[in-house]
Amino acid sequence: MPEHHEPVLVERVVAEAQGACRVVDGTVGDGGHAAALLERPGVELLGIDRDPAAIAVARERLGREVRLIQASYADPEALEAIRGFRPDFILLDLGVSSRQFDQEDRGFTFRPGSPLDMRMDGTGQSAADWLNDAPVEELQRILADYADERRARRMAREIDRRRQRHAFATSDDLVNAVRAVLGPRSGPADFARIFQALRIAVNDELTGLAAALPSMRDSLSPCGRLAVISYHSGEDRIVKQAFHSWARSCVCPPHQPVCTCRGVPLGRAIPRKPVVPEQAEVAANPRARSAKLRIFQVSGNEA
Repeated sequence: MPEHHEPVLVERVVAEAQGACRVVDGTVGDGGHAAALLERPGVELLGIDRDPAAIAVARERLGREVRLIQASYADPEALEAIRGFRPDFILLDLGVSSRQFDQEDRGFTFRPGSPLDMRMDGTGQSAADWLNDAPVEELQRILADYADERRARRMAREIDRRRQRHAFATSDDLVNAVRAVLGPRSGPADFARIFQALRIAVNDELTGLAAALPSMRDSLSPCGRLAVISYHSGEDRIVKQAFHSWARSCVCPPHQPVCTCRGVPLGRAIPRKPVVPEQAEVAANPRARSAKLRIFQVSGNEA
């Protein structure tokens, strides 16, 4: 769970979980949200995180009585555990945690000399491996779709040109490639955008999110709530579109004369628009500037 400490979002999450006895924190991280949720007596919590270091920190912070699973929330074993838990409330706090970002050996940062790693669980291809092996077309797609980069084609070709001379290994390699395309005025905002896109690709985050959301919705008890905090436009788009589709009474093709789908909404988004940090919070913690909280309540006997 990204520990960005947005008080309004934390308070809203805790408020939305009021009345919930069984809570899932699908990105438990260092246990910040989980600790706040456990302050209410009688709460039973299932915590999930793909980062083994985060699981260790959360176990120390939350105690042995809390059940913790090391896995991506989108992994089959995690989704099966959530279904068996039958929660009243599920939280996903997407992205990278402050602890992960601040540990240079994890390779999430563009600080000079940092390794290009970015793997949440330490398995599979590192960011350096991905940059050195990905086809130019894939590089271009990730830069365009995940970083909203208008010069994605040129940047992909620049990366390809440089990796043929010298394999990418550190943050400097990618920063220099970005500067070669965007010019000397490029700065931290540009690097953050490109590095975030690379991290999402390395960890296949958007695919996992889209696949996991319906299963989580169906695992909730009647009137249960699914809360998602996102930090990337692609993440928020997936959540927004899913919640919008679930809230519709009919999802048949527009020109189909007779409804053959479910015919009833699966629940509702509360509120309809996302909750965002206040300006004072963003000024104090710029990492919180892109955070958006969306909540969906499944159908049931309304309170």
